[in-house]
Amino acid sequence: MKFLRIKLLFLFALTVGVVKAQVNPNEFVEEKPYLMKHEATAGIQFHSAGWGIQFRRSFNLTGYKKLMFEGDYVSMKHPKEVKSVNQSFDNARSYVYGKLNNFTILRLGVGRQKTFFSKGDRNGVEIRAIYSGGLSMGVLKPVFLQILEPTGTLGQFDLSIQRYNPSEHYVDNIYGRAPFTEGIDRLFFRPGGYVKLGVNFEYAPFFEDVKALEVGVVADFYPKEIPIMAYTENKQIFLSFYLTLMYGRKW
Repeated sequence: MKFLRIKLLFLFALTVGVVKAQVNPNEFVEEKPYLMKHEATAGIQFHSAGWGIQFRRSFNLTGYKKLMFEGDYVSMKHPKEVKSVNQSFDNARSYVYGKLNNFTILRLGVGRQKTFFSKGDRNGVEIRAIYSGGLSMGVLKPVFLQILEPTGTLGQFDLSIQRYNPSEHYVDNIYGRAPFTEGIDRLFFRPGGYVKLGVNFEYAPFFEDVKALEVGVVADFYPKEIPIMAYTENKQIFLSFYLTLMYGRKW
């Protein structure tokens, strides 16, 4: 009986030694992630007619579907915009000839996100499809310029700041653009809507972090044309392709 106990103890010690030998204490053992119900991200967005910022808040509906609330604030340029400089003066500031208003867009919307391919491990990539839509508030700020005013003395001018008027201001009497703050008190708004479709690639090495690249297309539409430029046609529907770099957290 005593011999049997000694034999069992020997076998137990041998088994523990073999198990310990098989586990490298310096080796990283990844824990299986649990479902995180919340996600918040912010990012920089570059698109085919400008750039801006994005914020997004998401809630898990299932393991593969999320409800999203998002906000974008982006600039929007007219395709005919070309910078000009008054070559008669060395320190003249550049401006866009014919530009009536600076146009930016505030988007507030809701959407869904669906995961098509989950991360296999911490070095994997999760692929998601997103679609969203909502309010697209167009914000227009009138363009103000520095205008050359003759003094009566040959070759001498005074500068005055005036709102751009296509019937009065030409390349020969525009000195350059006025400071950005000019016209900030004369903002006007054009409400509209937007729809967005995209594919999101999430690649953060830790499951509680979010690092993602998103590409897609967004359409902003308004009841009337948006008056950005003189001398050319303005649009009421803006289609743009975007790329967004996103960072955030899950919990």
